[in-house]
Amino acid sequence: MSSKPPLQAVIIPVTPLQQNCTLLWCTATMRGAFVDPGGEIDKLIAVSEQHGVTIEKLLITHGHIDHCGLAGVLAERLGVPIEGPHPADKFWIDSNPVTGAQYGIAGATAFTPDRWLAQGDQVTVGELTFDVYHCPGHTPGHVVFHHPASNLAIVGDVLFQGSIGRTDFPLGNHADLIEAIVTRLWPLGGATAFIPGHGQMSTFAAERRSNAYVADAVLAAA
Repeated sequence: MSSKPPLQAVIIPVTPLQQNCTLLWCTATMRGAFVDPGGEIDKLIAVSEQHGVTIEKLLITHGHIDHCGLAGVLAERLGVPIEGPHPADKFWIDSNPVTGAQYGIAGATAFTPDRWLAQGDQVTVGELTFDVYHCPGHTPGHVVFHHPASNLAIVGDVLFQGSIGRTDFPLGNHADLIEAIVTRLWPLGGATAFIPGHGQMSTFAAERRSNAYVADAVLAAA
């Protein structure tokens, strides 16, 4: 007799930048959240309805336009709160209308999250609890969501399969990014699978073996 896992997730690429919005939900309650709903909100709502998920909140990893450009619009449409990112990314969120026009994300708005997040916080979705890790470097206020029981992390643009987030944006910092990956992500365990902000999923163990920027052998030789 098989039982459903407590957490299920679907990756939905959105915006011209093909950003991975994640629809995740608690299988016990069928209540869920969108993580980084940057655009194409009709598409997102359709997917949630297809899976029978009731959206109860939006979670934001960081303030870049492709991750949060239409979060304010979606939150108002669904009547749900926004949680995240860390307040250090407020300046990015405030710039949404300008950067939305630059990157072809129509209707992007600034918003104020109902709850800013910090290192050590937790967020809930249905009966699920996620730990929040502040991982600056790509942006100063970037956060990561981790569900320990599922060995799953949603890492935004901190880490990718084979790469790491850019640090050449305003207030980006390469040293901070490396430190966040090594001190806050790696301790979560090699078996942890992660959903990045772009591209394919991977595991922390795989990236420690072969990532060109943060593999153990690369950092040991630095």
